[in-house]
Amino acid sequence: MIYNLKRTFTILSMMVLGSIILYNCEPDPDSLGEQLFLDGAANGTESSFDVVAYNISNNDTIRADANTFVNLFGSNAATSSTAVLGAFTENQFGMQKATYFTQLRLPSYDPDFGTNPTVDSVVMVIKPTYAVDSIKTTTNEDYVYPDGNVAAKKVVNTFPITKFGKAKLNGGKLTLKVHEVTEFMNGVNDAVYSNKKFAVNEANVLGSKEIFGNVSSVVITKDADNTEILRTPVGIRIPLSADFFKQKIIDKKGQMELKDAANFIRHFRGLRVSVAESDGYLFQFTPNDIELIMYYKNDKVENGTTTRPQSKYNFALGSANVHTGYYEYSRAGAAIQTYALGNSVTGDLKLYAQSMGGNSIGVKFPAETINGLKELYQNKKAAIITAKIRIYTDEKWSNKYPKPTVFTILQRDKDSSGKETTEFTTDYSILSGASTFLPIRIYNLDKNPAYYDFTVTQSVKDIVESGKDYSDKYFKIDLAQFLSTSAGSLAGYKYTSRAFSMQRAVFIGTDPTIPDDNNVNTPKEIKLRVTFGMKK
Repeated sequence: MIYNLKRTFTILSMMVLGSIILYNCEPDPDSLGEQLFLDGAANGTESSFDVVAYNISNNDTIRADANTFVNLFGSNAATSSTAVLGAFTENQFGMQKATYFTQLRLPSYDPDFGTNPTVDSVVMVIKPTYAVDSIKTTTNEDYVYPDGNVAAKKVVNTFPITKFGKAKLNGGKLTLKVHEVTEFMNGVNDAVYSNKKFAVNEANVLGSKEIFGNVSSVVITKDADNTEILRTPVGIRIPLSADFFKQKIIDKKGQMELKDAANFIRHFRGLRVSVAESDGYLFQFTPNDIELIMYYKNDKVENGTTTRPQSKYNFALGSANVHTGYYEYSRAGAAIQTYALGNSVTGDLKLYAQSMGGNSIGVKFPAETINGLKELYQNKKAAIITAKIRIYTDEKWSNKYPKPTVFTILQRDKDSSGKETTEFTTDYSILSGASTFLPIRIYNLDKNPAYYDFTVTQSVKDIVESGKDYSDKYFKIDLAQFLSTSAGSLAGYKYTSRAFSMQRAVFIGTDPTIPDDNNVNTPKEIKLRVTFGMKK
C-alpha cells in the first residue's frame, strides 16, 4: 500500500507539474480506456451529456503566507514559495491588486558597527521572474566610478519582466513604494489570509522606485587592471531612507532591541511593498531571494591614520520570516458581477476562474445524465472507454492575455453527517500508474476559443458501475498546479499554486434557458463527453 501510494504521487508530480501535452486535433480514445472496458467491445462512439457548471466564490480570499508549504514540510520541501506584486484592471474581472508584506531579521544579534558609524545608503533588491532569453546589453567604455573617480567600464544587461496584464500601459510603468509595518506580524507558522492588511505608517515612505517592465544587472570593472569594482544581481533596486535605518539600527547598538530575534521583530516589525497604480500588470518573485543591504562607514585606525572604509550589512529576509500577500479587488461595473451567480442547481451561463483568491469552477452531474449513463451500461451493455469534461473559453475573452495552461481538479463529496470532504479525483488515485494517462489535455491555445478536456473516466465509471450515491459529489477546478516536495511527491491536494498564480479566464458554462438539442444552439457549452464501446 505504501509503495503504491508513493508511486502514485511520484507519477502525479511528473504529470501535473511538467507533462501536460498540447494537442490541436481530436484525440483517439486513450489506450488506458481501451484496457478498462469490457472484452470484445466494438469501436468507441462518443456522446455528449449535460453537466451543471457554476461559479464558486472564494470571497476573494485565500491563505497567502508564502512560507506555508516550506514550514509544513521542513527540509524535504521544495522552496517554491512565490509572491505577487502589481495591479491589473479589465472589464471582465475588474481590478486585482497585489501588495507584499515581509518581516526581517538580523543575520546575527547584538551587532557591532564600529566607531562613529554612519549609513551611506540602503537598498532593497527584488528579483522578479524574467525572460532569460531576451537580453539587451549596453556597454559604457568611458564610465567613471564616482567613489574615487575611477576610470572604468560599465556593462548593463536588461531583461523583460514576466508579466500578466497590460505590459505596455504607460510604457510599462509601475511605481513601487516601501513602508514600515507598525503592526506585529505574528509567528512564521501562523496562517495569514490575503485579506489581512497589516498597519503601516502611510505618511512615511521609506523608498520608491519607478520600473518600466524590465530588470537589469550591472558589472563595473576598472580600466587599469580589469578588476571588478561592482556587480549587482538581476533585480529591481529600491533605494530606502538612510536616516531611518540609522535611527532604527545603528543608533540602537548595544540596546535590547538588537539583542535577540524576539525583541527585534517587535522593534522592527516589517516592511510593505506596494504599487501606486491601479492598472498595469502583475509579476511574480521569490520572497526568500529578496535582499536588503545597508552600506555604512565607520572609523578605522591603522598606523595612526584614520580612514572610513565602506562596509556592507545584509539583513536576513529568508524563510524564517513571515511573508504574505495582501490582495485587493474592485468588481464594480465588471461583467463578473452579472454572470457569476453561483447557481449550483441549473448552472451559470459564464464561468469566471481567477487565481489569488478569485472564483473556482464547480461541475456537477445532474440526475438525468447519470441515469442515462446507467441505462446504457445496464441495458445496452455499453462500456465506458473514456470520459472527459470539455470546457471552452468564452469568445469575449478574446485578448492578448495568455490563456491558462495549468489547472487543478479535485473531487468533493459529503459524508452521511453532511461534512464535506475533498480529495484527488478517482482518476488520479487509481489510474495514474498508466503511462498514457493525462489529467488534462489542452487545445487551440493560439485560437479563440481554446478548449480543455479534464479526464474523469474512472470517476464516471465509479458512479455508473458501482451504484454509489453521487448526489453530493462535484468537481472543483482551479487555475493552478499541484505543488510537490523536493523528493518528487505531491504535497497533497491542499497544496497548490493558486495563492500566487496570476492566471484568469472566462469560460462558457451552462445555459439553463436553452434545453439540450444535441448542441445545435449551444455547441460550446460545457459538457461531459463519454466514449462507449458496445459489447458484441
